[in-house]
Amino acid sequence: MASQTAQQILDVAQILVRQRGYSAFSYADISDRVGIRKASIHYHFPSKDELVRALVMRYRQTFQHQRDRIAQATPDPADQLCQFAALYRADLPTDQLCLCGMLSADFAVLPPLVQQEIQGFLTENEVWLGQVVAQGCQAQQFHCQRSTATEAKRILATLQGAQLMARTSPEPEATFDQIVQPLIAGL
Repeated sequence: MASQTAQQILDVAQILVRQRGYSAFSYADISDRVGIRKASIHYHFPSKDELVRALVMRYRQTFQHQRDRIAQATPDPADQLCQFAALYRADLPTDQLCLCGMLSADFAVLPPLVQQEIQGFLTENEVWLGQVVAQGCQAQQFHCQRSTATEAKRILATLQGAQLMARTSPEPEATFDQIVQPLIAGL
């Protein structure tokens, strides 16, 4: 288990990356917000790449727990999709986008281990969404015109894109809803 200081560093770094992206934060930013010296951050995370990899690994785990919670909360595929979409909507008021969505913009300059973590995050979500869509199709709740894998990619891409569009809007939640609600209703 990581120390309390390491957790604080990760918490602050996650907010910064979700608001600014990979290239627009530094250890100095974290140092100022946590109230520790940059050397202390280097003690826990010797490089920015190691810090970001730890962030993505933690984010993946958090999303896995959230998907599990959603699956346990309701057997209804439409409700599961709505609750999953709500994960993307929840942080709009704090100007935070999906960590892996933000990092995807810098994908080409990230080290391979971080790239693999991001790809893992996206794949896990696509697989889960594909299973939800398949359940909805089997229950004849959804009109399945595409493969479940294609539909899962479309849903995930729409959620990521809806966050970006919402960020530029004076009414982020309303913009997000205008994009996502028809997607789910159209299934």
